Amino acid sequence: MKTILALTLALGAGLALSAQNPPTPPPQPQSQGEVRLTIVGPPGLPPKLAVPDFLAGGDVATGKLVGQVLWDDLNFEREFYLVPRDTYASIAQPGSLDQIPLDRWKELGVDGLVVGSIRRTGGNVVVQVRLIEVASGRSVFAKEYSGAGANPRFFAHTIADEIHQQQRALRGVARTKLAFTSDRDGERVKGAANSRDIQNIYIADYDGANQRRITATPSLDITPAWSPDTKAMAYTSYRSGFPDILVADLTGRRALAKPANGTPEKQNFLPAWSPDGERLAFMSNRDGNPEIYVVNRDGSGMRRLTNHPENDVTPTWAPSGNQIAFTSNRAGRPQIWIMNADGSGQQKITNESWCDRPTWSPAPFNEIAYASQSGGGYDIRIYEFATRNTRTVTDGIGSNESPAFSPNGRHLAFVSTRAGKAQIFTIARDGNGRKQITTLGENRYPNWSN
Repeated sequence: MKTILALTLALGAGLALSAQNPPTPPPQPQSQGEVRLTIVGPPGLPPKLAVPDFLAGGDVATGKLVGQVLWDDLNFEREFYLVPRDTYASIAQPGSLDQIPLDRWKELGVDGLVVGSIRRTGGNVVVQVRLIEVASGRSVFAKEYSGAGANPRFFAHTIADEIHQQQRALRGVARTKLAFTSDRDGERVKGAANSRDIQNIYIADYDGANQRRITATPSLDITPAWSPDTKAMAYTSYRSGFPDILVADLTGRRALAKPANGTPEKQNFLPAWSPDGERLAFMSNRDGNPEIYVVNRDGSGMRRLTNHPENDVTPTWAPSGNQIAFTSNRAGRPQIWIMNADGSGQQKITNESWCDRPTWSPAPFNEIAYASQSGGGYDIRIYEFATRNTRTVTDGIGSNESPAFSPNGRHLAFVSTRAGKAQIFTIARDGNGRKQITTLGENRYPNWSN
């Protein structure tokens, strides 16, 4: 973790971007018709949902995949109790969605049944889905989607997010993505005085599926940050032999931008987007000492926000855009500080052994997650503004660092060495539901898209 502060002095040489070939997202399914009724469970308990395989004609594998991914997506938010799929494997698939054996599902105590069908028409796929209230047989959610069939998981993610929105007034995260840095290709920096692994930016679905590289460099691309509209990615890059902030347009319509205009003497690190996507906060040594700056997206209006002989690093914006949190060792040890977006009102909010990498939760929560030294490693902790209390999210196994909130504030992505090498995990903000996302190489600096 101490390498985070040392980032102002270290890391490595040159780079090159392949943002001219950004990942192409699947087409947005077209939805139809909606019924505004709600599934309820027993008093004080969440509704029990079952998600069998989708009917898919002879394409059994796709029907099973969509059913399993949808089950996982609905289970992720813990708004429902998802009945384990192996408990209803003996219930035979019906011939159509109009032939559901509801009596069998009643015997299992299921409150809501999510059923669907998949059919291919030319190069497209049509997916029908229904959420049925088992007790009454009513469809409380019924939609049809169509689009290219190259990524059937996308249909499951869309259905899950829309069920969460319609049934629980909750913004789900099934269609969101994670960006992170990885050295998994095992390449080496050629010609560097101190050879080190090449690191590039990768993105993946929120659940770890569809991992793919979006930069290709002979050097280092690190600390990715999604723009609020997810159409751009800012990151720290060494393509010029020194660290600078680059902004890649993921739509491929704009050239690579350098809003902070770095030089060997004016090095820039750790970009963080303002909530409106118009500004970037970042760390720079351009005036001799690591300080926090802000610049407009187009490179204009650069302004220094901190001015202290000690290091001020790792900025993150409040969801209001009115405040910024950062790490500073001005009080003797690295701690989390906050300030107004114009640099005024700087105050320390932690008092621990060593704290770093703050991330501000989205509304409705008003919290900052950060990494805190714990024993021989680090744990993820959360500071609650309402109570001024902190709580520990991770369990002390390995070193747990670089937290990043999901866009609904209910989950965190983070880096952990609990499995040996540094890997990306996700976890609920209450410490439950930990899941490993990456396995290849070493992976760091997660950032969660909107």
